[in-house]
Amino acid sequence: MELAVEGCCGNCTKGGSKPGHACSGQGAPCEGKGKGGHHHEAAFRHALPKYPPVPIAGFTPLTLLDYPGKLASIAFLWGCNMRCGYCHNPGLVTQDDGTRVSEKEFLEFLDHRRGKLEGVVITGGEPCVHPGLPNFLSAIKEKGFAVKLDSNGSFPQVLKAVVGKGLVDYIAMDVKAPLAKYAIVSGSHVDSGKILESINFIKSSGIEHEFRTTVVPGIHAEEDLLEIGRLVCGADAYYLQQFRPGGNLDPAFERLPATPDSFLLQMAQKLESFASVVGVRGLSY
Repeated sequence: MELAVEGCCGNCTKGGSKPGHACSGQGAPCEGKGKGGHHHEAAFRHALPKYPPVPIAGFTPLTLLDYPGKLASIAFLWGCNMRCGYCHNPGLVTQDDGTRVSEKEFLEFLDHRRGKLEGVVITGGEPCVHPGLPNFLSAIKEKGFAVKLDSNGSFPQVLKAVVGKGLVDYIAMDVKAPLAKYAIVSGSHVDSGKILESINFIKSSGIEHEFRTTVVPGIHAEEDLLEIGRLVCGADAYYLQQFRPGGNLDPAFERLPATPDSFLLQMAQKLESFASVVGVRGLSY
């Protein structure tokens, strides 16, 4: 996805302009307040292609955990290109019941949280399946919030585009399995080359990032996790996440036990040389 950058249409200095108009011309960048009395909030002058709004299934007003070091809100987007049987958000993958929070409603919520929240987490589903994602991220950044994007890494060109335009401050990528096992674990036809491309891009992007793997009994053996460790070697952080049965996309996974704490802690020790930070999330105790 290529995002063009253009200058101001000039309307912001014309008395007939309206608040919130879209700049589309080739003039100098907008500089503030025109005769019409409005201010441009945009710190990023991106002439982004127009796409339908992203489908927001709902949002969490406040999280202390999901954006490291920041008070944040979480926006959950419908839709995903993968079908991981152990997925704990199946409603965001397959069941679009038409329930929506509009972009306008969410952005108005953020307006009321300025000075209280520091960031926004965009998660799913898989946010990168939506062509309107860059526009949505741009609108959030224009309001002064940092953006953390959760992704499965199957759309490296989207990641490159939004990072290149300064629309993302932190990326968390789920690495499902060693590349050779991706189709089995993700339940979908995945181009493993794109997964590797995303991993390498994120590591070299210069922005804060983490990789993470939900460790599922019977699917992820020790050698699988060591292979993933080699893929993400040099990363800021790599986290092992405990699988817990219940509410999974494939009901068969509800009969599996939770990943043993001892196995996760043992593997974290064996992986500690692969990233600056290696940790475990979701332990039972």
